[in-house]
Amino acid sequence: MDILIFAETNDKGYFKKDALEIASYAYEISSQNGGKVKAICFNSTNPEKLSEYGVKKIVNSKNEELKNFDSGIYSDYISNVFKDEKCNVLILSSSSNSKYIGGILSVKIDAGYVTNVISKPVLGNNLVVVRNTFTNKAFETVEINKNNTILAISKNSFGLKENPVEAEVLEINFDITEARNKVSSVEKTSNKVTIADADIVVSGGRGLKGPENWHLIENLADVLGGATACSKPVSDLGWRPHSEHVGQTGKPVSSNLYIAIGISGAIQHLAGVNSSKVKVVINNDPDAPFFKAADYGIVGDAFEVVPKLIDKLKEFKSAND
Repeated sequence: MDILIFAETNDKGYFKKDALEIASYAYEISSQNGGKVKAICFNSTNPEKLSEYGVKKIVNSKNEELKNFDSGIYSDYISNVFKDEKCNVLILSSSSNSKYIGGILSVKIDAGYVTNVISKPVLGNNLVVVRNTFTNKAFETVEINKNNTILAISKNSFGLKENPVEAEVLEINFDITEARNKVSSVEKTSNKVTIADADIVVSGGRGLKGPENWHLIENLADVLGGATACSKPVSDLGWRPHSEHVGQTGKPVSSNLYIAIGISGAIQHLAGVNSSKVKVVINNDPDAPFFKAADYGIVGDAFEVVPKLIDKLKEFKSAND
């Protein structure tokens, strides 16, 4: 059973962390049945990087017109490579782009499509996987009765595992005659680490009292190597861009560590961050709903707690450098 992954890159052509995670996941599956892991990527500057995570064949487009995501063209080429390489399983990440084309691809390759997958498949007469459901409050076992399968892996559910192999890299200049979707603008975040790729997310709410105090969030995120985020009221007030709004109505977060500062914990916010592995809340209101959902909590003034936390983390890092 050969497996194809769609390995996404950032605007500089480097693989996103999710791409390496699904490569690791695919290798674990292939090692069970003797198949090969193959990949398709668009305008990667270092396609051979995937070989460190078990990918044996890498098809990389070199057409600059494909630098910006186009659902129609991307799904066409991914499905064509899937068929040409005689694969049975296509693995996607849980990025917004992959979710967008997942349904399109399921039609093009006549495949069963399962999202939010958190387990390796059990191989038998049919392929069986476990997925998160009900905003990550429950687990669901799904059996796929199609010959072809698409799995979208939940972020941070598997991790990165290096499995170096020798790989064939095939550079292809896909012929683009006409783009189906014209890109009018591309929004870029100012974070050093994007919310989608971050293992650690530091998020702030109205308890920060104003945008002038956001350096507390940025400084803590910087020392932890994480991304910054915010609650919906903060983005609605214009303190932070909407691209940083996380929660059920914003970007979902599945980080290894989520730190909420000055966020009370509305149900919509909690639903969007519930799949994070460890949740920490800092709030001066001991009755804030977030404390019931958090793994660790600090009742205190963020303007006193966060600077001390930053200082302690810097001391710890200095002592271990």
